[in-house]
Formats: sequence, C-alpha cells, structure tokens
Amino acid sequence: MTLAYGIDPSTKTGIVGLDEKGRVIEAQEIHLKTGIKSTPSDLWAYSQKIIDMVPKNSLVAIEGFSFGSKGKGVSTQYGVGFALRFVLNNAGLNVIEVTPSQVKKFATGKGNSAKDAMVLPIYRHWSFEHDSDNVRDAFVLAQIALSKLTGTTKAKYQQEVLEAILEGSKLKANKA
Repeated sequence: MTLAYGIDPSTKTGIVGLDEKGRVIEAQEIHLKTGIKSTPSDLWAYSQKIIDMVPKNSLVAIEGFSFGSKGKGVSTQYGVGFALRFVLNNAGLNVIEVTPSQVKKFATGKGNSAKDAMVLPIYRHWSFEHDSDNVRDAFVLAQIALSKLTGTTKAKYQQEVLEAILEGSKLKANKA
C-alpha cells in the first residue's frame, strides 16, 4: 500500500499523510527551533526529523520554491527547501514537485488565491480544516499525491493541475 504525503517546507513545515482512501493519518506543523539563524547541521537535522515521519512506501508531493519571496528569512527558506530535497533523495522516496500556484489552483480553481481564500474550498472538497496554513497546504499537496496514485480528481481544474505536474516531470526526466 502506497501512502500519499504532502510537505510544505518552511521554518514551520506542514506535513500531512493520507492513506489509500484519503483518510488523514498524520497532520502537523514542525518548527525549526533555530529559525533564521540556523546552521547547515540544524537544517539537516530538521529535515531528517521531517523525513523520518514519512513511511518508505509513500509518494511525496513537496511544494516548490516561492521565487518571489523577500525578506531576511528567504535564505533560510531556501536552505530548508534544499535540505529537505537532499534528505528525500537520500531516502529514496518517490517525489513530485508542485508549484505554489498549482497548490492554490488544485484547491480553489485559481492559481493566485490568497491563503485565507483556500480555507473554505479545502473544507468543501475534503472536509478538512486546520489552523495552520502550512498544514492546509501540505494537505492539498497530499491530495495531489493521492490523485497521482489513484488517477482520480474531483474537478476539471484539479485534473489540469495533475496533468501539468506530470508533464513537467516528463520534461525533467527527458533532460536528464
């Protein structure tokens, strides 16, 4: 049985796991205690802690980098993102990368939705709610992974997102 996991990487990383029927088996937010003053070893340990939560038989959907972000914590965000990708690769997990706009479109039908505008569509589609927008994003990512595993979606725009993700994966594989 392959499980579907979603990871929204940040200094407050959302992680959600779904079983083959879409039932939540895990939904939490993990905090990087050292924040923007993290060392490479802090980032590695943080990433390992997150990956240790993911069973080996999982398909993981991870949110891609937000290239338009600004501020003094951006370098740490990239550090967390790359550290997680290195650890995912070392663990041999099957991973798909999903852009932030694809996460939003999969949940709402619009790729430029505000975080708060995702709350109601997530609840309507899947009856899921959580206080953390990082966990909500991770939940949508897990739903994307589950859709890839099952080949089913709830709306045409979700199918469009899934097809775009799969097409992007083919392009990357062809370039390798």
